[in-house]
Parts: sequence; C-alpha cells; structure tokens
Amino acid sequence: MEDKTWVGTLGFPTDGLEESVKVAIEGRLREDYDSLAAFPKDKDFDSHYNHYCKEILWPVFHYQIPDHPKSKAFMDHSWKYFETVNRCVADVTIKDYKRGDTVWVHDYHLLLVPKMVREALGPEAKIGFFLHVAFPSSEIFRCLAHRQQLLEGMLGASLIGFQTEEYTRHFLQTCSRLLRVEAKNDGLELDDRFVNVINLPIGINPVQLEKKRKEEKVQEWLDTLKTRYAGKKLFVARDKLDGVRGVRQKMLAFELFLKKHPEWVGKVILIQVALTTTSIVELQSTVIDIVTRINCTHSTLDYQPVVYLHQDISYHQYLALLAIADALIVTSLRDGMNLTSHEFVYCQDEKHAPLILSEFTGSASVFDGAEIPVNPWDHSKCADALYQALTMPEEEKSERWKKLHKIVMHHNAAYWCETFINELHRAWEEQQRRGSTMIPRLSTKALMEAYGKSEKRVFFLDYEGTLASWGSPTSIILTSPQRTLDVLHDLLLDERNVVYVMSSRTPEELERLFHRVPGIGLIAESGCFIRLFQNDRWLRLADNKLPWRQSVKEIMDYYVERTPGTFVEERNCSYIWHYSRAEDQTLAARQAGECCNHVNDSCESYNVHAVPLGGAVLVESMNWTKTTAAQKVMVLEAGQDEPGTDFLMVMGDGRDDEPVFAWANELGRSGAIKNVTTVKVGTKNSQANTTVTGIAGVLTALHKLPATIPDF
Repeated sequence: MEDKTWVGTLGFPTDGLEESVKVAIEGRLREDYDSLAAFPKDKDFDSHYNHYCKEILWPVFHYQIPDHPKSKAFMDHSWKYFETVNRCVADVTIKDYKRGDTVWVHDYHLLLVPKMVREALGPEAKIGFFLHVAFPSSEIFRCLAHRQQLLEGMLGASLIGFQTEEYTRHFLQTCSRLLRVEAKNDGLELDDRFVNVINLPIGINPVQLEKKRKEEKVQEWLDTLKTRYAGKKLFVARDKLDGVRGVRQKMLAFELFLKKHPEWVGKVILIQVALTTTSIVELQSTVIDIVTRINCTHSTLDYQPVVYLHQDISYHQYLALLAIADALIVTSLRDGMNLTSHEFVYCQDEKHAPLILSEFTGSASVFDGAEIPVNPWDHSKCADALYQALTMPEEEKSERWKKLHKIVMHHNAAYWCETFINELHRAWEEQQRRGSTMIPRLSTKALMEAYGKSEKRVFFLDYEGTLASWGSPTSIILTSPQRTLDVLHDLLLDERNVVYVMSSRTPEELERLFHRVPGIGLIAESGCFIRLFQNDRWLRLADNKLPWRQSVKEIMDYYVERTPGTFVEERNCSYIWHYSRAEDQTLAARQAGECCNHVNDSCESYNVHAVPLGGAVLVESMNWTKTTAAQKVMVLEAGQDEPGTDFLMVMGDGRDDEPVFAWANELGRSGAIKNVTTVKVGTKNSQANTTVTGIAGVLTALHKLPATIPDF
C-alpha cells in the first residue's frame, strides 16, 4: 500500500519534551515516515501498557485469569488509563481522517479505538480491526470487569479479523452470550448495522527475510555455530519468558527426554533464548532451577545440555540459529499465531529439520499436521516428540518440510494484508447498501406503475410489526386491526394477486387472526407450515419427528427453573422462552445470553439455532424458514397453467425477514421476475431495497394498489 499513514505512540517518555520538540518530531514523522504520533502522558501510557494490557488483558486472552494481587488485576484505576490512551490514539486518527479513508486498528492494546472512531466519523466510516493474539472462550472473557465496553469497542469496526476459526467462534459466542446479539457464521447482527467477522492467519514477509539471510553477518554466525557445536544435534527455541509461552514445560520435557533416552546425553543440546518480560519473578526462578538441575545432572567438561540465554540475541544470530537447528521447539500454552515457526520453516530450505509445535498455537491450525504436534502439558509425549524429531527419516523430513513451506509461502504477510483490505472493502460496501441511510424510501408512484403493468402478482407480508403492531412473537395478545383486514381483503379482490401472510405464530393462531379474510395464504411458525392460497389445506414442511425437541426442552426448562417469572411456550416446530415478566430482569437478560449459547453449542449438529428477541429466546430449526416457505410457494404458483409471476413484493420488519429480502432481490437481479420490491419497515439496517416508516406506511402503500387498476 503506497498511500498509508501509521498512527501510534513513540515508545519512550515524552512528558519532559518541550512543545517545540514535539512539533518537530511530528513534522519529521509525517514527512519521512508517513506516521502520526499520539502523545499520552507517561503515567497514562505506563498504566495502560504495563498494567492493564500486560497484567490483565494479556493473561485473560491467553486463558490465564489474573487472580493474585501482584498481577494488579485489582487496580481498577488501570482501566481509566487504558481508556485515556485509546482516546488519545483515536483523536489523532480522527483529526487526520479524510472522507474515503480506511482506518485499520491493530491488536488488544487499542480495543476501544474502533468505537471511538465510529462515534466521531459516523456510519460511513470504513473501519477494520485485527486481533493478533488469541481470543478466549466466553467463560474466560466474562471474568473481565469491563467486558461489555471491550466488546462494544471492537464492534465499532466494519470488519473484525482473528487468526483462526476457533478464535472467531469464541468471539461470536461471547458477543451472543454477553451482549445478547444475534451471531451468524459471518458476523453479528446489531440493531443498527451488521459487523462482519473473519478468520485470516497472518504470515511472514519472505522477501524481507531472504534479504536478511543473505547478509554477511548471518553467514559469519552460521560458521561460528557450526564450529562451536560440531557433532551435536541442536534443539532451538526462542520465547518470551512469561506464563503463556510454556518455557517451564519445555524444560521439563527435555529433562524427561534425557532420562528416557540416556544414549542421547552428550549428543544433543537445547539452546533456549528467553526474552525478558514483566512476568512474575517466580516463573523466572522456576525455569532457572530446572535448567540448573539438568546441567548439574548431565554436564561434563566438554558438554552442557542446556544453553540458557535470559536475554535477546541479534537478528543475525537468530537467523543463523534457525538455519542450523535440527528441530525448533514451540510449547506455548496459548498463542495467537507463532511466526517464529514460520521463519524457521523458511530458513530450513537445506536441512528440512522438523518443527515441534504446540497444538495450542494458531499456527498449528494452519500447518495441518505437517508439524509434530504436542500438548505442552503432557511432558512424556513432548519428550517422545523430541526423540521423533531426532530419529525421523530424511525422506519424511523432506515431505513434511515441503508441506510446511508451501503453507508458509501462501499465508504470507502480503496475502494477509491484501485479503483483509479486500474483505474490508467488500464488507463495507455491503453494509452501506444495507444501511438505513442508504436505502431509498418506498416510492408509491413507482410501485403503482409496476403494479399496473403486471399480469400476476405475489405478495409475502410479515405480520408482527409489519401489518399490525399487536401480536408480536412474544405477546399473548391475538388480534388484527380492522384496517389491516380491509387492506388484505381489497388486494384479494383482484384475481391476479396472490397474497401470503408470514408469521411465527402457530397455524391455529393464524386461522383465528385471519378467518375474516377467506382464501388468504398463510405461512406459520416461520416457514414450518403453509396454508395454500385460496385453499383451506395446510402443508407441513417440517419433519414430523424433530430429534432436537427433547434436548432443547431440557435446556430451556433448566433456565426456567433458575429464572423466576419465566416460562416456555411450546409450538409445533419451535420453542420460545419468555422472560419479559421475570422477577429479576438483569438476571433474566444474562440467562438469555447463556441460553442462546447453550442451545447453539449443544444442538449445532441438528441445524437448530437460538435467536434473542425482545424479552424472549426463540429456538427453531434452520431447515425450515420463511425463505424456504416462500420458495415453495413460488414453485407451486409456477406449476399452474397461468401467466408467470412478473411482480413480487416482500414486506417485513424483523431479522428473520432479511433472508427473504435477499432471495427476492436475487430473483429481480437475475431477471427471473421483472418487478421485485422488498420493503423494510423501520430504520434498522437491511437487505431490502426500500423502506417505509411504521405500519401506517405499509397499510397506506398497500391500500393504494387496488385503486391502480380501473374497476370495469
């Protein structure tokens, strides 16, 4: 990307800098490095980075709950500094923003920035966010005191990216559970917009790495290492010395390996580079104790089994180590990706040494078994993996390396960057098209003109919230206003009109609601039943046996028992857990998120999903929907010896109407139906191509249509 600007902090104390110096720094950064500097106060940055990021967010994102006083997890004020630094970076970004720019926010240090930028720039801003570390399950994430603010901060983005499918799934489940929003495979349905979510593993830059490998210093160090460790097999590792990189587990596995295979004592050396961090001192002491114990047990005058460097090494030394290694050992307890393993594969184009990789790293999901996978907690199996790496046949090494190298070259940094930007543009364009401000109002004049020219018309009209304000899916009130009945009756006077009303209500309820409109078609329980147009016969589209019913009922009963004032409504093909009258609304709302998560996790194989509604949770099958029912209707209508449908109108207000809009719009784009009008009631984002305001707008538009054709 040529036209880009970096925004960040300087990385050193700035309180002591005079204003003129800051201005000079800003000018130099802008002119020479295409960069903008944020200048938070030193105390703000220190508390943001060293306290909240490193002592709270980092452990939690890597499945370690900070529960001891030394972690500073109990210092609530650190959240204030986290907010302040995020605001500082957001303000610099907002100030420099120009219409049409793309904002790409990176990693957990700036989780709040997407929302801050969104609030300032509005719905048209194109904002991406990528999380470079792991994202934990909802059970872990919910332990954070400011969990809701963090999630809402991320949801300010148009597109959110994660390293693996697992982390993406955890994020979607966490939002569904804690924020009670509808999670779909490709994102989250918020009230005012849709947020796309993808998984896209990051990679290395092979071109840049190749340039570094060719430098003389790398070859010098390679020659030095070959001389120093001639005749020895080398295990190599480079990790931060913190609680999630598994250095302690690695040392214990190596110690066990030497005990199980004494024939390798004196022949194999582990070189461990341990980068200094702000980690707890106890861990450092424990690792040093294990290293000392191994060396004291197995060292001789000319042999030391562990070379432990509690410091970083130069990049040239690092590349030389990767090239000379007989195996790289990565035993992270949790890792977003692990680009050290990618660099190792690239540098092993001659030796083809194997890669020993923790199954808890993001890279393990990318390498697809071409590595030697290990569970860092299983020291015995880790020791066996070390032996396997040393004794692996050359042919197998070569085959594994070829697979790894192909993956590393494909999932490189350029591919990651280009793909994310392209996905962001695509997601943003779709969101803008669906945004309420971009969807035109329904033109009654254009609608009447298309209606008048058509020979056969089909209407699919949602009931709750579209034709009537009463009778919502969670309400016990069953009634249809007279005006609604009159409008439907007038439409049916024209024999060229086929009218279906769609609802989540049961067939029995819909018959009571529309018994005064004879002949009208009905779609009940969101597509499980159809009463054919001008026919009293009901078709059951859903299977008679629903294998998930018992499981879902047990789950919902579980939550009813624990939430006083709630009850389950059982329908033919669905369940609704009503909690609008719960004694404790806060508890009920939290339990609703838990219930959705529970059902979606437990019944995924049945293709069943739970959807949060206002004061209720609806559980239904995804095999039978309003869309499948509408498609069935169109097939039946096409089978009759009549003119083909040339006018289709779909009106609705809910999330379950969106797939029907998408299906109808596609019929229009493909030319299958000449005139297609999809209408969203309200101001929420939608796939409909027009909107109206309120039920009155729906009834007014429908009322005008019969008057379009002169009554002869």
